[in-house]
Amino acid sequence: MMLLVVGKSADTARMNIIVLGAGIIGISTAWHLRERGHQVTVVDRQSGPALETSYANGGQISVSYCEPWANRQAPWKALKWMFDKEAPLLFRPQLDPAQWRWCLQFLAQCNDKAFARNVQQIVALGAYSHAALKEMVKKTGIEFERLERGIAHFYSTQKAFDEAAEGVELMRQYGVQRRLVSRDELLKIEPAFTPYAEHIAGGTFTESDESGDARVFTEKLAQLCAAAGVELLYQHDILSLQAADSGKPASVQIRAKNGGAARRLSADAVVVACGSYTPLLLQPLGVKLPIYPGKGYSATLALLQPEKAPVVSTIDDSCKVAMSRLGNQLRVAGTIELGGFDMRLDTPTARARCEMLVRRVEALMPGVCDTRLPEEGGDPQFWCGLRPATPTNIPCIGATQAAGIWVNAGHGTLGWTHGAGSGKAMAALMSGERPALDFGFWGQSELRGLSGSLAATG
Repeated sequence: MMLLVVGKSADTARMNIIVLGAGIIGISTAWHLRERGHQVTVVDRQSGPALETSYANGGQISVSYCEPWANRQAPWKALKWMFDKEAPLLFRPQLDPAQWRWCLQFLAQCNDKAFARNVQQIVALGAYSHAALKEMVKKTGIEFERLERGIAHFYSTQKAFDEAAEGVELMRQYGVQRRLVSRDELLKIEPAFTPYAEHIAGGTFTESDESGDARVFTEKLAQLCAAAGVELLYQHDILSLQAADSGKPASVQIRAKNGGAARRLSADAVVVACGSYTPLLLQPLGVKLPIYPGKGYSATLALLQPEKAPVVSTIDDSCKVAMSRLGNQLRVAGTIELGGFDMRLDTPTARARCEMLVRRVEALMPGVCDTRLPEEGGDPQFWCGLRPATPTNIPCIGATQAAGIWVNAGHGTLGWTHGAGSGKAMAALMSGERPALDFGFWGQSELRGLSGSLAATG
């Protein structure tokens, strides 16, 4: 059993802080900490920022399309999809206690009460994060193929469209202005899907959402971090963590990939923002996080007819895939595969899921993108990444019970949406402040809802 995470208020003076992980979460955390005057070092095993889960996601900043995976229909859908290689959610059973524990916690969330509670926190963090992102862009001038054209979601059956009305009403309760639109109105918003019109029953649309390239944003923010004095230690493996104890500071043991002896870095605090690998680093300290990897896929396709390509980021409900225009390319991403830390792209299942993304684009917009497979002379950029998912879809942000060790992980499919705000909130917490949003931060006595109960009973 895990004890309720209780953290002491951070010293508001300038601190020496190590951030582990250089994805959107880690780099955003480093940026906001440095803005507050803290000395920051970032450590990552890759050769640069955003080379793992932040590398090629769906590109959507989707405050309004953030429903938790856990709902009353989810268990039945998961069972139905278990033997379908192209299923939106594919459960691959492993001899892994962590997977089964996560699944049991997930099932406990598959009810209307938990769904509404989880949505409230996810939307609160999303709104806070979107405002934080806008502030960062205004301050830095970072360009990242940004399109502020909203997000549309279309449905291929009347039944699915009718059920979408329930989601619209639920989101309105939390201030999200998602609205139902007819097929004709949807095609006015985004004419690119006109060739598929006869298969569209209707859709929803939220003007306030947007899209952009998370990798490009993170890379440029990392450059600004370095210019502001943040030390970036790339190509360093993280070997172990040590909590503060008996007057000794927290520390991290690392080793450069090009050889040499391991060395230990000491700090006033360490933030672990390593996505799906975060629980593995923290478990030796007695910190058990309800995070399990969900393997997601994407394909990035060259545009053959840019004038016919979409500019509104879109969700295709039937396949549960997202499509975003990124300059002269289209990014299509989706599906979740719960099967451990397998990152291979050459398995039959991986190939089937990647090819499904490409076929779907061709069905929706014939001839608009280069959808030829490699054996046909095409060059689709296939990718997979491990989305660090919690059973609630609420990320773990705050102090752990290990002295001097903090966590910022578990963002699932919403790392890009929640990245800026998660970093800002973390910097505030570590500086002894309470972020201005209704959210169950780890290490805060006012934790409530399942983000608190999971912290107490992992």
